[in-house]
Amino acid sequence: MRLAAIDIGSNSIRQLVADVTPTGEIRVIDEMKAAPRLASGLDRNARLSEAAMRHALEAVTRMATLARQMGVKHIDAVATSAVREASNRREFLDRLRQETGLRVRVLDGEAEARLSFRSALAHFDLGAGRAVVMDIGGGSLDLALSADGLVERLVSLPFGAIRMTEQFLGNRPRRKDVRRLRSHVRDDIRRALPVRDWRGARVIGSGGTFTNLAGMHLYRQGFTSAVGRVHGTRVPREELEHIIDLLQDTSPVERPNIAGLNPGRSDIILAGLAVAAEVLARVDARELMVSSYGLREGILLERARISPQPADPGEGRERGVRTFVERCHCDVKHAQQVQRLALQMFDSFGHRLGCEPSERQTLADAALLHDVGYHINYDGHHKHSLHLIRHADLPGVPPDEKIVMAHVARYHRGAAPRRSHLPYGTLDKATRARIKRLSAILRVADGFDRGHIGAVRSVKVRWLDRALRLTVVGNPRARSVRLELWGASRKAGLLSKLAGIPVEIVAPDGRVANA
Repeated sequence: MRLAAIDIGSNSIRQLVADVTPTGEIRVIDEMKAAPRLASGLDRNARLSEAAMRHALEAVTRMATLARQMGVKHIDAVATSAVREASNRREFLDRLRQETGLRVRVLDGEAEARLSFRSALAHFDLGAGRAVVMDIGGGSLDLALSADGLVERLVSLPFGAIRMTEQFLGNRPRRKDVRRLRSHVRDDIRRALPVRDWRGARVIGSGGTFTNLAGMHLYRQGFTSAVGRVHGTRVPREELEHIIDLLQDTSPVERPNIAGLNPGRSDIILAGLAVAAEVLARVDARELMVSSYGLREGILLERARISPQPADPGEGRERGVRTFVERCHCDVKHAQQVQRLALQMFDSFGHRLGCEPSERQTLADAALLHDVGYHINYDGHHKHSLHLIRHADLPGVPPDEKIVMAHVARYHRGAAPRRSHLPYGTLDKATRARIKRLSAILRVADGFDRGHIGAVRSVKVRWLDRALRLTVVGNPRARSVRLELWGASRKAGLLSKLAGIPVEIVAPDGRVANA
């Protein structure tokens, strides 16, 4: 079903045109955005300005025209805090209907929070534990508090980024102004959030405040190539405070040049992040997760009458990776065999290479995805895999981890990683080391299934002083493992280099194979 959702917000107006499948998958066809800032000056005179309304009317007209030309069956338009609170909202809504033919639904704060939660439920595993889904618009802060995937409480407070900027910060905010803002917000949040029930809850941030936070964070971490796709980014609470300090110390002229920050939001981002920091402090959360999805996706799912089912931790990620492999028409049995052997080796000697336990899942997913580049072409398919994984929609995989996963898959064959390779060479030293460790294991695992027939049942590992010995246990159904011995031997060079000793690939009869 092709649908369109238009969110007439306090800061911006956004349209999403998408095909929604019966399972709830949202395939984006087109997006359009405008920034009339309807909330600007609203606190002073309680009216939407004529200039902002005219800008908004032009934008919505363009959006409705585009949606109809693209064959959309239903256009759902909603308005939030600014329109909801304006004394001249009836005039604005009538003009919208006359010029666009759209009946705009005005949402209250709780409805906003509920739709944002519906979207988060479709993109995060919220089936176990408590979660706080937070959306900071131009006019309001909306919170959905859930337990085991079910909403327990909806909260809407007048702490939007434009409103807080106008009330407390102005054009040249001082540190004491930010402290006043945070103190003001803290008192109301304390009354709205019972900390006894929500301490340690997962926090998910939806909306422009958080996608810009993720962009700045990724740039600061050196993941410049991940900035365009920030969904799932984890931002530690202390990093949020560091970015707030950076913004406070940067002049209004300099702030639009901060890497990862949209210049059009640079004058209100500080207020939005200060509000977010108080929510995290209230629930004592160590980090927040960033969602690129929000109100519009919730509207689409509502129109399609799809209620996402709560998923336990890891379910969404596993499902997303598996679906992507199938969509790329890969040899799934080969991918699973390579994954099984790679994890067997990781568990046996990964720690000797310096691998962290958290890297196991990265390797598992990279192994399943390593051949997705076949979807484009066999020639150079490892490089195509890098491109496809980097741009894939993989729920539950943070952008920085996706970059590592994509590079591990890219180096399952061909030349080993080198600083001269782009974009590998632009990554920081620790990330490059992680990619080398995991790709060294994946290369050998892929060699052990060179014939794509599952000839190797398992690998016995012995780490000796003079060599790392990998002895093949053959599958009784396979006539021979000669091809697999050769494949693993010729791809063991990087593993040998990292281990600091030769790697011996040993046949079931004890013979050492030669590449």
